[in-house]
Amino acid sequence: MTFSHTDEGTAEADWAGSGLAAVAELPLAPEELAGLRFVVLAAHPDDETLGAGGLLAKLHSAGADVEILLFTAGEGSHPDSMTVSPGQLGTTRVNEFGAALAALGHTGNWRFLGLPDSGLAGHAAEIAAHLGEAASRHSGPPDQLVIVAPYRNDGHADHDALGAAAAQVARDGGHGLLEYPIWYWLWATPAHPEWESWTRFPLDPAAQAAKAAAMRAHASQVLPLSPLPGDEALLSAHFLRHFERSFEAFAWTPAQTSAAAPHSSADAERIFDGVHSAADDPWKYTTSWYEHRKRALTLAALPQEHYRSGLEIGCSIGTLTVELAGRCASLLAVDASSAALTRAAERLATFPGVTLRQLTLPGSWPDGTYDLVVVSEVGYYLSPAEFGLLLERIEDSMKPGGTLLLCHWRHPVSGWELDGETVHALARDHLRWPTAGLYRERDFVLETLVAPGARESPGGPFD
Repeated sequence: MTFSHTDEGTAEADWAGSGLAAVAELPLAPEELAGLRFVVLAAHPDDETLGAGGLLAKLHSAGADVEILLFTAGEGSHPDSMTVSPGQLGTTRVNEFGAALAALGHTGNWRFLGLPDSGLAGHAAEIAAHLGEAASRHSGPPDQLVIVAPYRNDGHADHDALGAAAAQVARDGGHGLLEYPIWYWLWATPAHPEWESWTRFPLDPAAQAAKAAAMRAHASQVLPLSPLPGDEALLSAHFLRHFERSFEAFAWTPAQTSAAAPHSSADAERIFDGVHSAADDPWKYTTSWYEHRKRALTLAALPQEHYRSGLEIGCSIGTLTVELAGRCASLLAVDASSAALTRAAERLATFPGVTLRQLTLPGSWPDGTYDLVVVSEVGYYLSPAEFGLLLERIEDSMKPGGTLLLCHWRHPVSGWELDGETVHALARDHLRWPTAGLYRERDFVLETLVAPGARESPGGPFD
């Protein structure tokens, strides 16, 4: 990819009108940040502020454990300067880096590693070693460490190399990964698809002010070194507007470890029988406003008012089943847990159109065809192969024009291999069905897919 910092690039007004501000919020609540450890990587001084300055300010206010690694001094930013040598400029920029971090609340918890500017691609082994050393200082579970790094496809060779190394270390070590774009905002346009799956980290006024102060500390980049040619400001006001937003955007990859996926559908009956035997309402379906609100959004997301035959996979104690019963002439609700179904039967005794069955899917599968299938908060309890088989079963059983509704928690799910975003991505990739609606917020993603073919008219409500 070829671009220059002098290019006009994509205007911030174009990004503001793209829907970027409406992407899903990063699924890490402020109170969760303090319980995590963060290793933040910068290829050059100012990367940390441009891409993650607001996050760094918020981590400081939350009391999170943070270590920042600066890989180069950025001594090559003004190659045509007649007033400052690369060595002098590198010293200046490292000092600016320290001042910027002080503005963000991180005095003293950073290290300069001294690799060559514009040369990180040739130092992959050293980068990996430094990252491994930083990760080894984390004494908690691997999934409680988050690496924050430049976006691996940012378009700058140093950013790409550092981002790729960070992604590999995160994947191998089972750590979370946050990738921050910088030059992407210049060369990309809203027509590029990558940003649509990214997450948004809101910044309060204090974090925005700290980020602005940190950016001013990088004077060698935002102001001319002198009036002479070759000493021009590197970062224009036009470009800096991308980093004055009330949020920062990150590509988020939750922690994945092989040790975190010991379960499969074969364990489901035992595990969830234990959960439901220990409490009448283990997930507070009946008392939590979050659950009440999510059910209301789920029902509102259904594109049809009435369905002839519905299938709810993983009905638990039947709270969503009650709501779905009003939209379906007949509804089959299944669950692997007999304890859950006992409570669901009590709740649904007065609903003649509802049938409950104990089934461990996808190995078992009910006969019949359906114009509505609901998979809510269960997809990540299957292995990828099992979930693929589930999608095949759904595809074979769905009537033309039928609705598949998926709703899943967006946070990591401890002890299981998949997470909510991966479940939805797998469903889209496997089925290739049109999306009727997609809604994300910090805690969950809700999506409806429509099977090919014309839907049969349902006639009256339960005709």
